[in-house]
Amino acid sequence: MLWLSTRADASWKFFKGGVGMSKHPFSRFFGLGEKEETIEEHHQMEEIRNEVHEIPINSITPNRFQPRSVFVDEKINELAQTIETHGIIQPIVVRELQEGRYEIIAGERRFRAVSKLGWETIPAIINNLSDTETASVALIENLQREELSPIEEAIAYSQLIELHQLTQEGLANQLGIGQSTVANKIRLLKLPETVQSAVMNKQITERHARSLIPLKDAELQDKLVEEIIEKGLNVKQTEERVNKLLSKDTEKKPRSIRKAFSKDMRIAVNTIRQSMTMVKDNGINLDSEEAEFDDFYQITIRIPKKKQ
Repeated sequence: MLWLSTRADASWKFFKGGVGMSKHPFSRFFGLGEKEETIEEHHQMEEIRNEVHEIPINSITPNRFQPRSVFVDEKINELAQTIETHGIIQPIVVRELQEGRYEIIAGERRFRAVSKLGWETIPAIINNLSDTETASVALIENLQREELSPIEEAIAYSQLIELHQLTQEGLANQLGIGQSTVANKIRLLKLPETVQSAVMNKQITERHARSLIPLKDAELQDKLVEEIIEKGLNVKQTEERVNKLLSKDTEKKPRSIRKAFSKDMRIAVNTIRQSMTMVKDNGINLDSEEAEFDDFYQITIRIPKKKQ
């Protein structure tokens, strides 16, 4: 069903279609829908879920589990104009915290837009979910949108893993995405806050940020971010700068036998080190040893057969 409300006409009109509270889309996370319902119980739940209330704006608080930390005013203003012209196509979803107080489960952008318009009430469906369910709905609803920054997406993945005690692979399977997608996003959270902020503010791209991870040194990462912004370095140029910095770090380490590395050899060694770092970041505790000989450079990698 589709509900439509305008400021001039507060009455609700019913259209054939569907608001989408009939079957919870996140049941596989919560274990909802696993026990059988009688037809009577099902209809009772449908009536409760689909009952739309006019709730005062000042009695609603934003979702504390909201992964989105940046709401672009321009986008909210555009949504407000659309709502003013066409009304609210779909009610927000809230849960009751205490008598007369509600928390948003889904629809914070609509809530912000209506607040800008100065409306006193907003149409809402009350669905009293638990903290875990509320957090999961907020996180997954936002992950389904394209406006989340890579850092916000990484935080959402990380919180879902913690909430539901999942592995990265388990979360990827639940969301229908590749494990590498989850792993690459979560790796961004190991970067300093200054680097994360640069990604959030779109000063550097996600690929820029990922290329900084092998450096490990937060001070070096910060300096390189400044250089990327000041000089407008692309990703390839950034990766070259990272390789140079890693090579300098390697040269500083004392060696019993010292022989000049060719450029190709340095690149090969640094590439292998970066690959080992990625494997470790995915939760595999591999061991490695490096040794330099007259004719070759040896890297020995030991990968445990069982996860430690």
